[in-house]
Formats: sequence, C-alpha cells, structure tokens
Amino acid sequence: MIETITSELDQQQQQDSLQAHFQPNFSADEIEQVYHLKRAQPLLQVFTALFHGGFDGVLVRLLVLRELASDAASSTFSRADINTRLAYLLPESLETVLMRLRTNQLLAWDAQQAVYRVTPMARNVLSAIDGLLALGKEEDNADMGFLLSQVAGAQVMGGVTVEQLNHLLGRLVDLTEEFSDAIASGSEFRLRASQAKWHTACDWVEKGSEILRAILSDENADGATHKAAQAIGRAQSALLNMQGMFSRALNQIERQRVHLGQSGLSTTDIKRWLLLHEDLASLAEGAIDQPVVPLFITPAEMIDVAETELLQDRAVSAVSTGLPTGTDAPTTISDGPQMQRELDDWLARLSDFAALGNFPSIAAEGPKSIPVQDSLLPASFAVASYRASMLPLLGDADEARLQGATAELARLPVKFTPTDEMIQLPDLHVAAMSLASLSLSLNTEGDKSDE
Repeated sequence: MIETITSELDQQQQQDSLQAHFQPNFSADEIEQVYHLKRAQPLLQVFTALFHGGFDGVLVRLLVLRELASDAASSTFSRADINTRLAYLLPESLETVLMRLRTNQLLAWDAQQAVYRVTPMARNVLSAIDGLLALGKEEDNADMGFLLSQVAGAQVMGGVTVEQLNHLLGRLVDLTEEFSDAIASGSEFRLRASQAKWHTACDWVEKGSEILRAILSDENADGATHKAAQAIGRAQSALLNMQGMFSRALNQIERQRVHLGQSGLSTTDIKRWLLLHEDLASLAEGAIDQPVVPLFITPAEMIDVAETELLQDRAVSAVSTGLPTGTDAPTTISDGPQMQRELDDWLARLSDFAALGNFPSIAAEGPKSIPVQDSLLPASFAVASYRASMLPLLGDADEARLQGATAELARLPVKFTPTDEMIQLPDLHVAAMSLASLSLSLNTEGDKSDE
C-alpha cells in the first residue's frame, strides 16, 4: 500500500514538473506528441543514461557497451571477463559505468550465475548509433542517406511511418530552398558548391524512387502514408528540375566574367587563388613597410633645390586658348553579335517545327516527334552545343514570363524529352549525343484536333 502511494506521488510530481513548461490554459496530456513521447519513456531514458553529461563520460559508456556487445561468441560476461576485456580502463571508472548501464536496463545482472548480459534494448540502440556512424563516414553532402535508409528498412519490414516520410520530405524541401538561395545569390563559388551537392542529392533521389513506388503500390498503406509519399515525389521532381536553373545561372556568370588583359586570367581565378591562402595578410609581407618610415630634409637642401628650379632655363611653350577642331566620328557597321544570330536562327527552326514546318526527317502528314539530332545538326560542334544548351528552356514557365528571344523559345509549344542513352552519329563534327526527341505539346495537338 505504501509503495502504491509512493508511485502515485512520483507520477504526480513528474506531471506537475512537465506542466510547469506549458501555458496555464493548456494541458500537457492533451497534446498528441506528448502522449507518444511518454509511451517511449523507457527508450528515451536509455538515451539519457548514455548521453547525459560531458562528452568524455559519454564516450566511455559507449566504449564499454560496444565492447561487450561486439562479442558474438558469448552472451554472458563475468566480472572477471569484463575486467580482462577492458583492462585499459581504471577499475573505479569501469565500476561507475557498469553501475550506470545496469541501473538503466542496458546491462542485465543475473544474480544466480553472477554474469552480465547485454539487453535487447541496448543492442537496438547500438544498432541505430552504428548505422548513423557508418553513414557519417561516407561522403553525403546532402545528408539524406540516413533518412532514406530508415525509410527503406521500415518499408521492407512493412512498418514505414508517416513521421519517417515527413522527415525525408522536410530534408528535400530544405535542399530545394538552399539551392534556390544559392542561385539567387549570383555567387559562382556558392553555385558550384551547391551544384555538387545537388548531384549528390539526385543520386539519393534515384535510389529513393524505387522505395516510393513500392510504398505507393502497397494496398495496405493508409491514406496518410500515400499522401506523404506523393508529396515526396513532388519534392523530388522540383529538386531534379533545378538543373536548368543552375545551368542558366552559371552561363550568365560566364558571360559576365572579367578577364585581366591578355593574361588569360579572370577574376574567378584570382578569387580561387586567394581562397587557397588562409592568412591573406601574409601576402603583404615585404610589400609594405610597417611602420611607415618618414623622410626628412634640412633647410639647406630645400634652398639648393629652389635655386636649381629658379635658375633653370625653361622653354616657354605657346599656350593655345582656342578649342581643337572637330572631326567626324568614324562610321562603323554593326553586324550584331554572332551568338544572337545563332539564337535567332535556332528560334526560327523550332518555330517552323511548332507551326508544322518541314525538318528533313518529318513525314508528309505533319510532324509528331523528331529525334533531337535532326534539329541540332548539321552544324559545327560549337553551334550544336549552343543549341543543345537551350533545349531545357522549352516549356520553362519562369523563363516564359520574361522578355526576349529566350522567352520566345520557352513559350514555343514544343516538348523536349531527354533520356540517359547515347546514340552514335555519322557527322563530321559530332560523334555522339544523348538520345532525345522533340514533339509538339499535348495542348497544341488537342487544340488542333478540336478545330
């Protein structure tokens, strides 16, 4: 009876201490997340026992627990076995750690056999920590590997939760915003760093697509799980569509690059060289006197200089007070930038295709779809590369709202469909290119069928 009353008093004190963190008109028990966290109190107390205190103490606890759990040959450990296995620790430190682990159900003490056992909960906790540590060793700038591995493992076991999917969705949204900020910054170095991170994220997206398809095809998954998986798919699509934005931003920077005379160096090269030096002030050593040494002259020297200037014969030049005669400005003929002419020609070719024009390989009944090489060639390698760099602009809604030739290109009812395959070409300048096609957009074909 006394133990029951004591337990009820302890629970009431814990409830009062928790309620002290909330507003008076809110009850902690009415919040759903508080309920879920309270249910996980035994597991959370295990993490508290491991990670409470300074880093050195945490390291020693994990060291002892991992050493014991790594021995797969035996499931029990006597105190003599533990002392031998962990002989590099001080006896008093080892005793303190064992007491803490045993008190918090990480080690079980069998009094009859006088041996220790690693509890199943301790193995689960160590497995989660080891998985996170293993993924941390790999190069994952996008920080998606652990989240995706959790979703994949839960999906295989049939227990993926909405919370796990929401964590992955939140990371995708964070990456998209980070890349958008990098593009808006206009910094070449930040853009290239973000582009490298984007490539890593795309690798994880490719691996996660199979998992999402399995979740969406699972008939036993509830509506909330399907909704979270669909949101992840949309976030992945938005992330993959940022390739064109990176290319346009880097091309814009390339056009604005400033070169230093005929040296071949640019401001980017100078900045990259400066970033290699940790101490920029050291570059000024030997170039500037510290402190500055002043120069003094005596009055006698000043008189000598003044006499020399006064007695020196100077030729008096006639000062002209009139204005110089005017000359006509030279007449020049502007042919327009070469790149602009190429863009206009390329826009005209695609406009012909959009208006059911005549590319060489199109049948007489009208164009439906053509290989992309028929639109890019014949041309030199430089012209074909320039035309190919403009293909991602087709159907770009952001670019279509602007003015200029590239905006007209984006507004054309032409769809660009690339693939990962390569095709060999019998061309003098281009040996091979990605297998892709150009086709009229569905809206355009639908309008014509209505007519």
